Amino acid sequence: MTTILKRNSFFIFLLSLFLMLSCKDNTDFNQYKSINKQGWKANEKILFKIDVKDTISPKNLFINLRNNNDYQFSNLYLITELNFPNGTIVVDTLQYEMTDAAGNFLGTGFSEIKENKLFYKEKKVFPISGEYQFNVRHAMRKSGDVKPIEFLQGIQEVGFSIEKID
Repeated sequence: MTTILKRNSFFIFLLSLFLMLSCKDNTDFNQYKSINKQGWKANEKILFKIDVKDTISPKNLFINLRNNNDYQFSNLYLITELNFPNGTIVVDTLQYEMTDAAGNFLGTGFSEIKENKLFYKEKKVFPISGEYQFNVRHAMRKSGDVKPIEFLQGIQEVGFSIEKID
């Protein structure tokens, strides 16, 4: 009985080792920042600093959000800035769907918290190496209102990730 148990333990160990070594991590950068419990303050920029060395390989860039049921809207407007090491700044205004037609939150997760991985740039090649800064702020307004929502409720964390393309 002990030899069978030892043999099974050894087999499980080898299988686990193989699985760990065979999984490739294609993430170059992944970081999250928590949002204050009051909510995401209007004009509050969430900043990420990225040290880029690879100027050849294309990458996919994502904005990652974790929201809960306190989020009241079916979409999300964001304003992003990508600051290059040479001073160039690329500004984008983006809109993402946060719910389906029935009002159910999109994203993954079994609990109240949903994780959304939103495409920011696809097949992006960084032209120069150095420190890039990416910042994002919300641009949500109530219908008919010109002022942004002072504290956007329901967004718990904002993240940014860069992934290699296989």
